[in-house]
Amino acid sequence: ATDFYHHYKEDIALMGEMGFKCFRMSISWTRIFPNGDDAVPNEAGLAFYENVFDELHKYGIEPLVTLSHFDIPISMVQRFGGWDNRVWIDCFEKFAHIVIQRYHDKVKYWLTFNEINNTLKLPYLAAGMVVADDASAPQRQYQAAHNMFVANALAVKACHEMIPGAKIGCMLSLSTAYPNTCRPEDVMETYQLRQRSLFFSDVMLRGRYPSYIDRKWEELGVQVQMEPGDFELIAQNNNDYLAFSYYMTS
Repeated sequence: ATDFYHHYKEDIALMGEMGFKCFRMSISWTRIFPNGDDAVPNEAGLAFYENVFDELHKYGIEPLVTLSHFDIPISMVQRFGGWDNRVWIDCFEKFAHIVIQRYHDKVKYWLTFNEINNTLKLPYLAAGMVVADDASAPQRQYQAAHNMFVANALAVKACHEMIPGAKIGCMLSLSTAYPNTCRPEDVMETYQLRQRSLFFSDVMLRGRYPSYIDRKWEELGVQVQMEPGDFELIAQNNNDYLAFSYYMTS
């Protein structure tokens, strides 16, 4: 809508004039791999972001770059469905590896998935899935979450190996919720609501599944399919920081 592609130089000049020191932006997966899983990346797309980063540094602005921000390749969704299919893991790893390697000397701060916890609330945006509002929804959503955790760990591993000293974070939609009253029932309900989001950062920052999720999955009848090595990969590749969107207090 802002036609940043053609106006990024003047836009960044305005940011510099305003004294901005950081610009949070994202890389469009399909600008690098038009179909999501192409054999070779699109050089024109890679060059565009290189120019953007150079322009930002000219004004002393650090780019904070999100790898996947609600714009996963439609071609892959049409062929494979959403993130509940493990095929996405290898494709995301390839995409992340290419861009992190290309911009290793231009970007120090990264994020993997924008608002990853919206896999439960807005699965179409966060995980490319149209999910019916029925009892089968949690199975698909938590399966997608696990696959994204594995892909996240692979991106963290690549970033730490290729850019020593870089920081790669996880990102949640995390508006604050307070209990309506001090009654224990209200406090517990709010705590459980918060767990639905903080489950994601528990896994990505601590490197393990929290014990409460076993009880939750049992209640929902969820059986997440995992492969050997998933737990070890997640445990060994933790995100460096938590970023979050704050929209409101409720």
